[in-house]
Amino acid sequence: MESINRKPRLIDVISSVIDRCDVPNRETPLHLAVNFNDVKATEILMSAGADWSLTKRARRLPHLVATMRRMRDFYMEITFQFESSVIPFISRTAPLDTYKIWKRGANLRADMTRSKLPINTPAHQHHVYIENAQDPFIIPADYTWITAEAKKKKMQEKRSHLGSSVWNVGVRVQYCLAGEGQRDDLDKKVGLAGEINSSLLLLKHLQHLDLSFSSFTRIPEFIGSLRKLRYLNLSYVDYEVSKVPPQLGNLSYLQTLDLSVSFVVMTNTEWLGKLSSLEYLDLSYMDLSDSNNLLENVITRLPSLFELRIDSSLLPEIPANKLYPITNYSSSLSILDLSTNYLPSYSIYTWLFNFSGSLTDINLSYNELLGTIPEAFGAFKFLQNLDLTTNGLKGGIPKSFGNLSNLVSLNIAGNNLKDNLPSFFHILRRTKKSIQVLDLRNNKISGSLPDFTTFTSLKELHLNGNKIRGSFPQKFDQISNLFVLDLADNQISGFLPNLSALSSLRELYFERNRLQGTLGEKIMPLSQLQFLGASSNLLHGTISETHLKNLSHLVYLDLSFNSLVLELDSDWSPNFSLDVISLSSCKLGPSFPTWLQTQKNFSIIDISNAQIDDSVPDWFWKQLTPNLRYLNVSFNKIHGSVPDLMYGDKPLIDLSSNNFLGPVPWFPSNTQTLVLSNNMFSGSISFVCNLTTITQLDLSNNQLSGEIPDCWMTLTRLLFLNLENNKFSGRIPTSVGSLAYILVLSIRSNRLSGELPSLKNCTLLQLLDVGENNLSGHIPAWIGESLSRLNVLSLPSNGFHGTVPTSFCRLSKMQILDISVNNISGTIPRCLSNLKGMTKRKTEDSFIGFNTVHLERTRLYISRVTYMYQALLVWKGRLSKYRSTLGLVTSLDISSNMLSGEIPSEITRLTGLVALNLSRNNLAGHIPQDIGKLRWLDFLDVSRNHLVGGIPTSLSQLTNLGVLDLSDNNLSGRIPTSTQLQSFGASSYNGNPALCGLPLLNVCPEDIVPQIPQTTPGTNVTGDQDRLITQGFFISLSIGSAFGFWGVCGALVVNDAWRYAYYQFVNHVKDWIYVMIVVNYNRLKTRFRPKR
Repeated sequence: MESINRKPRLIDVISSVIDRCDVPNRETPLHLAVNFNDVKATEILMSAGADWSLTKRARRLPHLVATMRRMRDFYMEITFQFESSVIPFISRTAPLDTYKIWKRGANLRADMTRSKLPINTPAHQHHVYIENAQDPFIIPADYTWITAEAKKKKMQEKRSHLGSSVWNVGVRVQYCLAGEGQRDDLDKKVGLAGEINSSLLLLKHLQHLDLSFSSFTRIPEFIGSLRKLRYLNLSYVDYEVSKVPPQLGNLSYLQTLDLSVSFVVMTNTEWLGKLSSLEYLDLSYMDLSDSNNLLENVITRLPSLFELRIDSSLLPEIPANKLYPITNYSSSLSILDLSTNYLPSYSIYTWLFNFSGSLTDINLSYNELLGTIPEAFGAFKFLQNLDLTTNGLKGGIPKSFGNLSNLVSLNIAGNNLKDNLPSFFHILRRTKKSIQVLDLRNNKISGSLPDFTTFTSLKELHLNGNKIRGSFPQKFDQISNLFVLDLADNQISGFLPNLSALSSLRELYFERNRLQGTLGEKIMPLSQLQFLGASSNLLHGTISETHLKNLSHLVYLDLSFNSLVLELDSDWSPNFSLDVISLSSCKLGPSFPTWLQTQKNFSIIDISNAQIDDSVPDWFWKQLTPNLRYLNVSFNKIHGSVPDLMYGDKPLIDLSSNNFLGPVPWFPSNTQTLVLSNNMFSGSISFVCNLTTITQLDLSNNQLSGEIPDCWMTLTRLLFLNLENNKFSGRIPTSVGSLAYILVLSIRSNRLSGELPSLKNCTLLQLLDVGENNLSGHIPAWIGESLSRLNVLSLPSNGFHGTVPTSFCRLSKMQILDISVNNISGTIPRCLSNLKGMTKRKTEDSFIGFNTVHLERTRLYISRVTYMYQALLVWKGRLSKYRSTLGLVTSLDISSNMLSGEIPSEITRLTGLVALNLSRNNLAGHIPQDIGKLRWLDFLDVSRNHLVGGIPTSLSQLTNLGVLDLSDNNLSGRIPTSTQLQSFGASSYNGNPALCGLPLLNVCPEDIVPQIPQTTPGTNVTGDQDRLITQGFFISLSIGSAFGFWGVCGALVVNDAWRYAYYQFVNHVKDWIYVMIVVNYNRLKTRFRPKR
């Protein structure tokens, strides 16, 4: 501090600030620094962009709030403390300001409480805050309950002092829960616990009671005796007895009541009507499903109510007899939040429109509002914020919205609006100078993109997830103040315009459109840009350091899935520090990008399919921080070994489809997804025992060996396990059976032996593939008894014996069943017709899906992933990959076994089958006559059996058939005639001696034409004389043709009269034909004209 020359004046300033009940309403830190005459602090604040203008601060607030609304659910506390080495007394006199900020759904809330207020300081002698208390009620500092007899008198004196002086009691909970919305962590970290002690009644003048974020047995009735209470916060409290005592209605001076996120049940609401001074009421996240006349008691009996929040509280529908206009209601109600109650339109609108003269904020998001938006919304003349997110609204916005001249934020995202986008802007033209946030994302809005720069106050424009076509406006009329522009997931085409008019942009998203052209020059003017999302377009060209040098604030860069080339010098040092680097399918190689060495703080990096043909430098692995959440370098040609990676924040790691070799490294124990497939890793996989939170593990197509470790009981969250195409040996460990949530388990093509261990507890399994091993024993019956969700069961090329378990017939969702190349005997169960998954071409169960985490902008989302599985079919003894993926394949393969008996006719009920392979067995009897019902069949193989009889004629109806093999049986008769069946080669029918007809050379007996016996010369003179075609015939034919041609054509050439007469005749014939056609056409047209 350069000059503080009047210490008394300074003390007065400090005291005036401290004595305020809140942070100064109209003064910023810069203002305070100037008042303190602190030149150094002022310079620092000014260089950081500080501003003491309340108006400018207010303009930034909507952007901050909207940004936080898009974040995942969270709770956090921020504590500010005054510290100064020059003025040591300031930390003793100034309080700690603690801001509680939490988000649930679309709702964001921030509260400020005070903590660590010394009781003995004159300015704050009326405040008591309980910090990390373990007992039901403990006053910190010297005021601790004691039982020693010698101190009873002293305690009574102190209690008496508290009862006469304490006005405020609050609880300070020291923890921070950051943005993943994890409720379990929130529940573990609570403040007070146990019973709320009646000692609170000693605080006779108590006005402020905050017991939030605690865990109590119940809300005590005696709180209703604290008659002077003006503020009561019981939010985020876990109660054992979830009832609200009606005695709270005695608090007639209460102005603020917060019972939110307590999940208590409240049926009696009469007591709410007694709180005549109430201004703020929050009943969010409670159980109000059986509440009686709640809104009536609140609205008609609380004249001072300013803000009402009932979010996610199972609010019942308003009865029809309560929908009449309300005459006696609170005219002061300004803020109303009824979101996430799934209320229908008729239960809200009539009641709501009574408050058109007072409401400024309306939140009806996540309800069941259907139909068009009522015109009556235009009557809310003071309306500033309207949120109708995620309802069933359709059409467009009403014309009356043009009357909302004070509108600041309009959110209609997640509906079925289909209007034209320019008409939206036209209706809202009167809000040009007021509206700051316009959110229309995830609708069906069409039309072209208008010039939005005419809305001079607009800060955020969200249009993503619509059907907007056309191109960008190639010229903007005005310089825009826009901070956020989101156009992702539309059909915008053409080229990016000059963006210099949007130089204030902080966030720009246009992913998954059809934009083309170059990008580098267009983004150069955006010097304030922090987030750039341009993935999945048709952009091309080069990005150089020149294009990026002005983007010093950039933290998020997504250029993936374009044809961009990043040509950056090896010694280039960018002036930005990225948190998200997403450059998948951009050309970064062939060398590993060295500029990444300057990026020390990234948590998400995706440089997959970037044409990198190099080893990974050591510095890259070393700079992976504990904040790492996503690492993807897949589909390159990266070689070399990978060191142990021990840091990460529940990371997703994908190193697949490279040339990594050596032993598999160790990964962070909290890794969620690990994909190392299609590399050359070798050695054991003992490291998996450390991955206690893993959900997806793919180690397929490597050179891993040894036994599979027996520690799967510790991997309780595992959903997906793929170990196929390695060199694992030994038995499948029994602990695999403890994977209760496993959905996909593939250990195909290894060297495993022994019996299949019990997987009875894996009841959620959708795919089980243990094919191409050396497993033995019977096929377990528990597969059909316990694994009812199976879509795919693949057990081929093992040593299983015995019969096909009849319990398989219970697998109604089965889509692919492969037990080929084993030693299975017996007959084909007729009940296989119960496999309903094979009766339809495609159903909801056609896909194997599981929840996983994917990258979306700055966040990792849980989403549904479809597992793509290629069916492997044996055809003529050779293993072939079937072309289609799982969503389109239904296959039954029981080939290469020792099955006997007939092919059951019931198999033709599996009408969704695409592939049927019964070859290489001992099947006898006939091919089912109704085989033609399997109209989707593309692959049919019944070769190398003992089938007899003819080929069913219905087989010719299989127009989709691409592979057919009936060879090496005892089939007989004619091959049915059809274009499809004759298109196959003879090899499809060989080995059936009694078959005849094309394409075989064997001619069917009925097709043989009787031969006329030939005679020797001289035996039949008459026959020789009777021959019609002789040498003289050909001579006469030639002479007659010549004379006939020249007799006609020569006369036309020589004689002009003949030629003229001939052409006239031809013209008459032509005219006659034309007239006849026109006349008959009109007659037919008249005859068949419909009568009116």
